[in-house]
Amino acid sequence: MKTRRAALIVSAAFLPLMAFAASAVHAQSIMRTPNLNVGSRVPTINPTVTPRINPTIAARPVVRADTVARTPPSRIGTMSSTLRVRPGGVQSTLPYARFSPNLYPACQNAFRGPDGECFDRPVMSAGGGNGTSAKKGNGGSRNNNAQAAINLRAVQNELVAEIDGALSTAEADELARRHGLERIASQSFPLLGGTIGLFRIVDRRPADTVRRELAADGNVRSVQFNFRHFLQDAKKPAIEGDAAQYAVAQLRLPQAHTLARGMNVTIAVIDSGVDVKHPELANSVADSFDALGSSEGPHVHGTGIAGAIVAHAKLMGSAPEARLLAIRAFGAGSKGAESTSYVILRGLDYAAEHGAQIINMSFAGPKDPLIERGIAATAARGILMVAAAGNAGAKSPPLYPAANPNVIAVSGTDAQEKLFAASNRGNHIAISAPGADIFLPAPDEKYQITSGTSFSAAYVSGVAALMLERNPALKPGDVRAILTKTARDLGSPGRDDQFGAGEADAFAAVTAATAASAVPLASVSGKPAGEKTPALDPSADNASVSRALNDAPPSMASDKSAANAAK
Repeated sequence: MKTRRAALIVSAAFLPLMAFAASAVHAQSIMRTPNLNVGSRVPTINPTVTPRINPTIAARPVVRADTVARTPPSRIGTMSSTLRVRPGGVQSTLPYARFSPNLYPACQNAFRGPDGECFDRPVMSAGGGNGTSAKKGNGGSRNNNAQAAINLRAVQNELVAEIDGALSTAEADELARRHGLERIASQSFPLLGGTIGLFRIVDRRPADTVRRELAADGNVRSVQFNFRHFLQDAKKPAIEGDAAQYAVAQLRLPQAHTLARGMNVTIAVIDSGVDVKHPELANSVADSFDALGSSEGPHVHGTGIAGAIVAHAKLMGSAPEARLLAIRAFGAGSKGAESTSYVILRGLDYAAEHGAQIINMSFAGPKDPLIERGIAATAARGILMVAAAGNAGAKSPPLYPAANPNVIAVSGTDAQEKLFAASNRGNHIAISAPGADIFLPAPDEKYQITSGTSFSAAYVSGVAALMLERNPALKPGDVRAILTKTARDLGSPGRDDQFGAGEADAFAAVTAATAASAVPLASVSGKPAGEKTPALDPSADNASVSRALNDAPPSMASDKSAANAAK
């Protein structure tokens, strides 16, 4: 009996422990569930496959959405740097570009920037060190994510600063050494009335810390990151295509060319390299300047932009007799052509100093303080500026330089006069023009079908040249007013955020440029019923261009070659 009682007591004592042990085993089995080989939820993306913008158009190149917000490519030319997220650092107060998340596949939080854009690498580990997420502190994760996004949008370890113009080269180098920097380049910019230097951080200090220290130096007036800017096209390879140009009819170019063809008007194209030997561009490029100092050959984007403006062989540009200043500011990167704050400023400065009446900027990027300053100075000289709205889509905030009020922002349309699907929207859009499936020249005497608001902007730059030929007294504000008042209304009645005032009408705009003051601008807008399109005359185009370039305009300095070499 005693033995039996002892057994019962022992059993009663161990019963709760046995129940607990069973529970622990069950919990551990749940925790081991992740041992199942579950793949990442981030989809694998083939970078060569582009999203389909208009699946109803067969045998057309597929438009690739703008890749600006993706991890940027490596540096241009010899100015190489490695992209990586810096640990720590203070959140910068400098503005930066924001891009639409709708152009990218769903991604996990670790890959998403503070404004919704999806990067190719984690950004949440920016302040945590060793790959850990910075989740502690008041807003630490948000601040570090913002800093990481800036790091991905700017050239790693580079700063652009305005320095005392009285400093010699040796003194500028000494300034750099005092702050742990290397001076890559510096030059005087007449456009800004100051000297701008490009510097590289030579140690591992956070860029924003170095920026604040350099800004405190008495020989330095301003400092910022060297931001990246990207061309706004679909980045499709050159292909052979149908010679039909729907843009010619939509813009009413043949009718407009009976009144003006852009003769003696100079347009600067700040872009990638232009194939000046292409038959479509023969005798049209009056001067070239390489702001990169690179050895790259002609590029498909720059050649296409030039063609949209001055093509005059098999194709028809919007201003076939205009003079072009071909300014190379964009060089090849791993994901498309790119440029930086310093290089674009060199292009703006050259254009303003060499007689540009119109500057075409078919690129987009952040609200860059240095470029904003250059645009303000350019506008003060009475130079008209036109820019692509961008290809970041419906949810994108305004991109620059198009969003600058001194610039005419152009959105894109397609062959059905619908909005180009990738085109940016916003209350800064002034006007629209064809930008989807545009047939244009490409390097090596080839042709391409491509898409992007880049080409919409180029068409409008050419239309502005027609207006200036017709009435050289027009100011940039006058050109903007006429373009918007003569545009064909598209979309909802009146001005809207998709098309601005509507699609550009070259014939109406050129007519209005010299119309009597008693004639309302509205009377020349719209295409008359039954109007026929004049036949193209390529031979006349070539002859006219040759005549137009025989007489150099007074604004084109005779020493431009020496100035070009000096820069």
